[in-house]
Amino acid sequence: MSPTARHDRFIGLMSGTSMDGVDAALVEFHDRDFQVLHTLQCPYDNALHQDMGALISEPDRAGLAGYGDLHIRVARQFAAATRKLLEAAGASADSVAAIGSHGQTVLHSPRSAHPFSLQLGDPGTLAVLTGIKVVADFRNSDIALGGHGAPLAPAFHRWIAGHDDIDRAVINIGGIANITVLPARGEISGFDTGPGNTLLDAWCREHLHRPFDDGGAWASGGTVNQPLLTRMRSDPYFAQQGPKSTGTDYFNLQWIHRQIDAARQAHGNQPELKAQDIQATLAELTAVAITEGITGETSGTIPAAGISEARICGGGAHNSDLTERLRRLAPGCTFDTTDAWGVPPDWVEAVAFAWMAKERLCENPTNLPGVTGASGLISLGGLYLPAARPDRSG
Repeated sequence: MSPTARHDRFIGLMSGTSMDGVDAALVEFHDRDFQVLHTLQCPYDNALHQDMGALISEPDRAGLAGYGDLHIRVARQFAAATRKLLEAAGASADSVAAIGSHGQTVLHSPRSAHPFSLQLGDPGTLAVLTGIKVVADFRNSDIALGGHGAPLAPAFHRWIAGHDDIDRAVINIGGIANITVLPARGEISGFDTGPGNTLLDAWCREHLHRPFDDGGAWASGGTVNQPLLTRMRSDPYFAQQGPKSTGTDYFNLQWIHRQIDAARQAHGNQPELKAQDIQATLAELTAVAITEGITGETSGTIPAAGISEARICGGGAHNSDLTERLRRLAPGCTFDTTDAWGVPPDWVEAVAFAWMAKERLCENPTNLPGVTGASGLISLGGLYLPAARPDRSG
């Protein structure tokens, strides 16, 4: 009997590049359908958020002890989110087949001399604290096959949104933006287009002392600075041929300041740049990179596809200014959220990791070599078991 014949409920846990907290989803799967039973968001406290940010920005200063401490603290946060989710849903741990836990990425280095990807949130601790099997460490087996270990969700996107007659795209705008192109015929493609919310959030925090630009209101009131945009678009990442992936260790506040300094040096007679105009320029950069990705207009992107439907998920789905920029840049495509496909945009990734846990227990491949660049198919994730329960049968 397959695992899903005994249990069809799985939990997905996701913490993205914005590092604002744990997204948790309890999902019931059927053969070709699913139901999201309950969701919740468990915010990180300020100390944990700041310590993770410090680890990413200054890894040598945090050291191994700092990494180990955070590895367990994040696992405990994930376990707390799981308990709260089950309590809110009126469900027991025994009713859940497994947890799919992405963890919190702190360093993604798929093209180093010895490629790897590091996520906080020790899965062994999570399994013990929840009493539920855990599937985790989804990226490194794909990396071992020569892939980027990212993006991970395209196989799930194909499962929920693939269509025989319509070319579609899924746009996930978290801290980093990534796309999945689902052609009616041909191979699925996808990659990280570059910054999503991370640069917008960082600039907003520095100048407005707010965590994000709500709805893109601040950016919408600014004017795109074309010389600065041109300078930003000249970053080598945007010209790279996919598959490719990136993270907040690359695109961050320091990256913004380097681009501004370089633009000022190149255009010495330019007036002082206004903070709001820089925010508008960052929004335009995100939108341009995404639309070039789904239309294949530059050498660094996938071959052109006649995408007629694009659906947005992640925090960027709530940024109306960003959505309007996408519509202006790609007028032949309709942009909406993934609500149209039955998955609320805030929960697509959490549901995806629940699905990946299900597929891992069934030993089904969940990477797409055409997306990640891996040399072959593999069922992603390692399996971690909870402590054995006492045998009360006697």
